[in-house]
Amino acid sequence: MPRRVLQGTVVSDAADKSVVVNVQRRVSHPVYKKFITRSKKYMAHDEANSAKKGDVVQIRECRPLSKRKSWEIISATEAASKE
Repeated sequence: MPRRVLQGTVVSDAADKSVVVNVQRRVSHPVYKKFITRSKKYMAHDEANSAKKGDVVQIRECRPLSKRKSWEIISATEAASKE
């Protein structure tokens, strides 16, 4: 079975070798038929500590690495702006 791949923004990189990624998806409201945005945060493993806050990354499902962490970063799509 293929592993799920999601794309999101890093919202926290305070922990060692871990980041929190916020993934947003658009779903149709069942009654009003308008598109609404749903978001969820995932804890992901970052072996090299390369992802920084604000980066857009792709994460992939993996085996459980801790109680909350069962995702890993596979690539950084876009770096945060240096301001």
